[in-house]
Amino acid sequence: MDRDLRRPFPAGRRAGVLLVLLAAGIASFVALDLSPASLVPSRGGLDVFLSFVARAARPALTYEGSFVPGDAEPLLWKALHAARRTLIFAAAAMSLSLILGILLGIPASAAWWGGGSPSRPRRLLRHAGYGAARVSLTLMRSVHELLWAVLFLAAFGFNTFAAVIAIAIPYGGTLAKIFSEMLDEADPGAAAALRASGATPLQAFLFGLLPRALPDMAAYAFYRFECAVRSSAILGFFGYPTLGYFIKASFENLHYGEVWTYLYALFLVIVILEAWSGALRRRFVGYE
Repeated sequence: MDRDLRRPFPAGRRAGVLLVLLAAGIASFVALDLSPASLVPSRGGLDVFLSFVARAARPALTYEGSFVPGDAEPLLWKALHAARRTLIFAAAAMSLSLILGILLGIPASAAWWGGGSPSRPRRLLRHAGYGAARVSLTLMRSVHELLWAVLFLAAFGFNTFAAVIAIAIPYGGTLAKIFSEMLDEADPGAAAALRASGATPLQAFLFGLLPRALPDMAAYAFYRFECAVRSSAILGFFGYPTLGYFIKASFENLHYGEVWTYLYALFLVIVILEAWSGALRRRFVGYE
């Protein structure tokens, strides 16, 4: 049949995709036997939930336990120290992630390999390098940081550097993917002008294309740093001395006021980082 005579989907292609996704969601609910009734808590569970929520307006300023060692630091000071350690974990992980993101993101971009009509060996080299970079970053970001943490705990024991690596690997893969896409979507006009004036492909990339993508790359890196802070806090549930460790311990002891104290410390860190990264985004790329 002539392509022009084909009858289009009545609601358009985008609506068709949404309908397919909706059908897949309904099929998934049926396959998993999901029921809203399963979300109704038991009486005891509801009491715990209400008790926890009620303490949100009254976070603890001192320890709620009946026994507190004499040399224990004040609760608020302890929460600040835990927040500082959480930031240190995140900063260490992001420093490694940025290195991985740049080292893999550049060769994973089509722009790095340039255009033209190279010889067959050079075309094979392009395909091999590009493919290896894309496969590497896909493998890195396919495994969640919590699973990496479990694997490294089993392999190396309670190791701080292993915890940092557990965050750095998937974050490095994610940064590499986004960096490569930003490089490919950057305006190639300046790079083409440099090539036309006799610059080498490397010079055209470094001075014509990379500066166009760098502001967006920096803005996204700051966003991932906020995510790394939350991930480092979650690592505390595995025993690392971040905010998650103290949240878990307080919750297990039913000290809900202390839990909210640590949660508010995490919230304060995220708010400060969001304000800082927002100011930098406005400076770098001109938008929130």
